This record gives sequence, structure tokens and C-alpha cells, in this order.
Amino acid sequence: MKAIRFARHGEPTDVLVVEDVSVPEPGEGQVRVRILQTPVNPSDLLYVRGHYAGVQPHFPAPTGFEGVDIIEALGPGVTEITEGQRVSVVNGQGGNWAEYAVVPAGDLFLVPDGIPDDQVASFVINPASVILMVRHVLAVPQGEWLLQSAAGSELGRMVIRLAKRDGIRTVNIVRRRESAEELERLGADVVLVTADGPIDEQVRKVVDPAGVKYAIDPVAGETGTQIFKALHEDGRMLVYGSLTGEPIRVGDDPRFILAGRRILEVYWLGYWLPRLTDAQRRQLGQDIVDLMRAGVVETSPGRKYSLDDISEAVVQAEQKGRQGKVFLVPGGK
Repeated sequence: MKAIRFARHGEPTDVLVVEDVSVPEPGEGQVRVRILQTPVNPSDLLYVRGHYAGVQPHFPAPTGFEGVDIIEALGPGVTEITEGQRVSVVNGQGGNWAEYAVVPAGDLFLVPDGIPDDQVASFVINPASVILMVRHVLAVPQGEWLLQSAAGSELGRMVIRLAKRDGIRTVNIVRRRESAEELERLGADVVLVTADGPIDEQVRKVVDPAGVKYAIDPVAGETGTQIFKALHEDGRMLVYGSLTGEPIRVGDDPRFILAGRRILEVYWLGYWLPRLTDAQRRQLGQDIVDLMRAGVVETSPGRKYSLDDISEAVVQAEQKGRQGKVFLVPGGK
């Protein structure tokens, strides 16, 4: 079978290669799945670059953390699922950028008919993160303000729609002015452009001089630093990525570390998912299904590529102003 792997960390276009490897056999408690579609997510590329601390690769390493699959074979001890079922798979060690993969049966999310493959392929990482961050980790109350950067991303758009549904007001940071009108149509309450001045000053001017109590940021660097400065003295900020690869400078201005009780913490889906009980995991899956059907956590599908075209897929996935999620289709487009 074909599988995308890398023998060292580096730029994805330099180190990712397509190899012929044996079709894996499932062991105790595992299943083998045939992969229909798998997205090119930022976390996949951070992993290849060596910036993803949660998973340590064993070279040559497979990659691809998410996808929509068909169950092909059951390992010993697997009883509650059947061959032929369509499932969403989170492959915690990577390996979904391939024709087949073996994963623990407990890492599957069963999905109902009627949801397109494009949506099932991106069923967990973004939707689950949005639901967990907004409703559970931060638990943003109805009527409060939530500040986010990278608001034009797939995840950022989901945050806007979920917040609107839950009665939460959003302040959304974008780099391109032309994004503002589109996000407002989605339900964004306020859209701020980074070129118009420091984020913290803009936020305090249009929302509240005291700042915002809740914020999420995947950018870090100067953007993350300014978002931290925009926090209320009792504010709380989740960092769920580092698109710049640069630090958040919490201590630059003593006023923000010598007064109040601002909390800055890391959110990582790989930490939260294993800590959910079976009942919580089932409820999360049902919430995703309900919100996906309602168009709240849907993914905008973009271009599709074969495994052999991985370099083109990576370039497209990181294209500025790109429309829609890029997918790999192991069986061909």
C-alpha cells in the first residue's frame, strides 16, 4: 500500500515521501481501516516540522491524524463494531495519510449516514476543539465577550457560529480587511484588523476599557502577546497553536503580571480526549453530529489531492487566503 512518511523533521515539501509498505494487520483491540479522505491540518504540518510536542515520531514516521474511513478488519477482542461501517478516525500516533491504517477501536467515532465524507473527514479535531474550548474549558457564559485570533480559519469560523448559537459575543482578529464583511455575515459581532493598530488597544476601545475575560489564540508571537494584554484583570486565555513559532511575551509590561489574576494556559486536544469518560466521549460525538447538521461546525471543503501529490497539497494548505480545507484522497481523486 502507499503511505506518506518522513525520515527526519523539516519542511514538509522537503521531507515527506510516498513509500510502498505492507498492509498492516490489527492486533488485540484494534481495527484496520481503509482511508477515504484525510485532511491536511496545521497540526499535521507542525508534527512534521518537529514543533508538536505531544507525539514523538519513530523514524521513518507516518503522519496524518484524522480522516473518514471504512472498517476493513477487526482484531481480537473487538465486538461492538462491524466491518463495512464508515467511521471518523483520530490516529493519535499519525498514519492516516495512507491507504490503510490500524488504530485502537476506542479511537473511532461512529457517524450516521447523511453526513458527507468531507465533513466526517474533519469530524473531530476542529469541531471537538471548538466545543471543548468554548463550552467546557473556558465555559464562556452567555452574553460575555470571547476574543479570538485567526478568526478567518476553519476553526475560527466554527467559533463564531457556535458562539452566536450559544449567545456569546465575539471579537475577531484578522489580517486581511476583506475578511471582515464575510465574518460579520457568519455572525461575528466585532472584527478587528491587525493593521489598524495594537490589538489590545482596539479591543479595549470597542468592547470594554477593562478588557475581555475570555480569549483563544493559535498564533502566538506578537499577536498572542497583544491578546494577553487585552485580557481583563480576571481574564483567561487559551493557546491552542503557534502559527508563528514565536513566544508570547507575558512579562514585557509589568502592569499585566503584577496586578489582577490573568491566566494563560495551553489547550491540546490530545490531552483532553483521553481524559473523557465513555459517556462524555459519546456525548461529544453526538454534539458534533447535531452541530454539524445545523451547519455550526461544518468544514468548508477545498481541493483534493492524491497521496502522490502531497507536496502540492501542502503548498495549497498553507496558501494565504486559501478557501476551504485541503484533503488527501488515498484512493485517487
